[in-house]
Amino acid sequence: MNLPNKLSIIRIMFIPLVLLFMLPINLFGFETQAWNAFVMDWGRVVAGALFIVASLTDYADGQIARKYDLITNLGKFLDSLADKMLVISVLVALVDVGRVSSVFVAIIVLREFAVTGIRMLASEKGVVMAAAMIGKIKTVTQMIAIIYILFEPLFIKITMQIAPNLKTSNVQSVVANIGNVFFLISVAMTIISGLDYLIKNKHYLTQGEK
Repeated sequence: MNLPNKLSIIRIMFIPLVLLFMLPINLFGFETQAWNAFVMDWGRVVAGALFIVASLTDYADGQIARKYDLITNLGKFLDSLADKMLVISVLVALVDVGRVSSVFVAIIVLREFAVTGIRMLASEKGVVMAAAMIGKIKTVTQMIAIIYILFEPLFIKITMQIAPNLKTSNVQSVVANIGNVFFLISVAMTIISGLDYLIKNKHYLTQGEK
């Protein structure tokens, strides 16, 4: 297995680590109070740092694959899969903690199902579809939105340190609204890129029909 593919697998392995710092432990009534208190206070910030590291592997594997001509069908598959698994896992966790709407996350997940279905139809014809540029842009906007949202607690703490006279609820509202804008942009790009895939590859959907 070449280096870019290993980086994609590393990105997948980061997922449970990121989620560990996002979600308090509560299994059938069992809770770790000290750990959960840390997660509620600093967990999202640590998860954000880990998410950035994982996201950088996405950039690195593409650069290495192109520079050293290591582009393979497995690499195309793993790169796309790792991106989807990382982003969707974190978004579901953000729904769980009540930060983002499940409606928008459902839109993102349904888009991925639709694109995956098209990829499966293409693979039956011997075509392995690499991520299109608009799909990459969609992924970048999602990652930027997620990183910002994960670092929101830190932004609030820094702002309150710099301007302690500000009302905490007002700072929280402004920081959250900025995150909402980033997130809505990523949802819009998700819809646009999904429509782009459907339009450009609709022939896979109509083949065999009379």
